[in-house]
Amino acid sequence: MDFEFTEEQELFRKSIREYCQKNLAPRLFDIEDGGRIPQDIIEGLANMGILAMTASPEKGGAGADAVTAGIAGEEIGRADVSCATAVFYLVPTAWGYVFNKYGDSELSKKVLSKVAKGRAFIGIATTEPAAGSDLANIRMLAVKKGSTYILNGEKMYTSGVKEVMELLPEAGGFLTLAKTDPSKGTRGMSLFYVPIKEVSGEVSVTYLREMGRRGISTGGFSLKDVEVPEENMVGPENRGFYICMEGFDFARSIISVVCCGAAMSALETAMDYIKQRNVFGNPLAKYEGVQFKLAENYAKLDAVRLLGYKALWMFDKEQREGKFTRFEVTRVAAEAKMLAPWVAFDAVNDAMQWYGAYGYMAECPLQIALRGIRSYMWAEGATEIMKIIVARELLGKEYIAYR
Repeated sequence: MDFEFTEEQELFRKSIREYCQKNLAPRLFDIEDGGRIPQDIIEGLANMGILAMTASPEKGGAGADAVTAGIAGEEIGRADVSCATAVFYLVPTAWGYVFNKYGDSELSKKVLSKVAKGRAFIGIATTEPAAGSDLANIRMLAVKKGSTYILNGEKMYTSGVKEVMELLPEAGGFLTLAKTDPSKGTRGMSLFYVPIKEVSGEVSVTYLREMGRRGISTGGFSLKDVEVPEENMVGPENRGFYICMEGFDFARSIISVVCCGAAMSALETAMDYIKQRNVFGNPLAKYEGVQFKLAENYAKLDAVRLLGYKALWMFDKEQREGKFTRFEVTRVAAEAKMLAPWVAFDAVNDAMQWYGAYGYMAECPLQIALRGIRSYMWAEGATEIMKIIVARELLGKEYIAYR
């Protein structure tokens, strides 16, 4: 077993940490209060080759492996503990990889080259008002008409809607899941790239206000008789559900190390504080009640972080070498995603307690981390779904309760 990053990955970690700690970390409250990621931060990440880094070089990316992508996510999470910049990074990283792999070559090159420059956004749109984790229940339909598909339906709780519609100069779009053969359930779904700002047909958008990670927008969009050309289909017809599962595995794995990065940063900030705060004549750090919580939380984060990188490593091995099965990767990614947000949340919550009343004040950065991490208990699959996935792979599909 080898737990070391390569020399190239270590150099990459060092360079991105230096950039993020110098340029991103001091802007935490600007991002949270301003409701967007500053353009100079986006341009800085683009200039470092961070955005859409998993796309192939000919499409504007760096062809980065999953572990390296995880390193970037962890360091961004450490610097912007609100997790907003991490969302802006990880969604195009995971789903840009899917678009790069399965999308039309010319179309994906056109889009991903803009995403890599920080001028466009590519996201994922599967959730609907009445269908979240139960993707079999989605209602969006895509009907083929000649060389186009006509899409009707609504997506909700989607990251990056405002970035596409208003904030980024070259817009972008969403990999959108729709039913192309409703009689087949999940086997009758297809994935489409839908540039919602540019399509013909009626598009209406909704913006939502989240509890946390306020620097990245969340919203939804409704499509009425929207036409997309057949080359906008991502992968074969009726294979969209299975292609989405690859993207979810990748995104869930990155999310696990993002959560650990944000929580580790919060613990390190709190460690400095408890060394300085005196209570009953001693530094707070001398009391075992504090020390034991710190030790427990640090150890749990260390363990979950390694599980997250194991999932990323397995994803690489499966994608590049065929070493693992899809289901093996799915299970480990689900394990990491199942544990990381809760472990991270508990660590930040305990650290806030050490601050006393100040921990509950808006000026305390740890409360921003707490709200951001909380979002990952739902994003890219709720905790309960992760448990179902892990149990399914351990016991067998015949023991799935809802069948």
